[in-house]
Amino acid sequence: MKRTISLWTRLFDFIAPRACPVCDSRLGVTEEVLCGACNLSLPRTNYHSSLLDNELARLFWGRMPVGKCIAFCYYNPQSPTSRLIYKLKYFDHPEIGEDLGRMMAGEYLSTGFFDDINLLLPVPLARKRIRQRGYNQSVEIARGIKTMTELPIIENAVRRKSFKGSQTQKDRWQRNENVENDFELIDTKVLENKHVLLIDDVITTGATMTAFGREVAKAKNVKISIMALGFAKS
Repeated sequence: MKRTISLWTRLFDFIAPRACPVCDSRLGVTEEVLCGACNLSLPRTNYHSSLLDNELARLFWGRMPVGKCIAFCYYNPQSPTSRLIYKLKYFDHPEIGEDLGRMMAGEYLSTGFFDDINLLLPVPLARKRIRQRGYNQSVEIARGIKTMTELPIIENAVRRKSFKGSQTQKDRWQRNENVENDFELIDTKVLENKHVLLIDDVITTGATMTAFGREVAKAKNVKISIMALGFAKS
């Protein structure tokens, strides 16, 4: 979606200049989320060319029923791209999630990725985590996707029962144990006979998404696909 370059847009950019969340350089009036250089340097996965069989999809084979799987870019904790996720999650910038969700959906609309999707399901956070952060970054990403697709966001079908600590410093087995039985399906009717898109910020081992997806899969005749901003492939 292109920005409307009106007089008011130009005036607002002059009074309150926007900065690229990756390199902090000033955004030009025609630049939406990232500066042109950072946008071009994003390590895009291009998984849209093989939605059913890619590195992300194979992560869930044998663990949960899954259809299309896509991640916008590869995630490396030491890369400039990681600053996007870090600012989104820990520096009170929910707008980054919405902006990137809109950008991601805009790039995939023409591929037909969303054509058979019915609902958007962001991975829920526990109430304690919401109080600490003030928002759910996956919901913010979903809002950006909704802007482009007009698909409804469902936030209350599955709840996160508890927060047992960050996954960041845990290994694969600790991550699995940390989120096991952490989700609860509380509204099965809204998901029945629907193709739902599960949304998260970054997928690493897939432990959180697997626990979430298994709970969603308890709904009758539900079909599951997955979308994330980043994928930290091993």
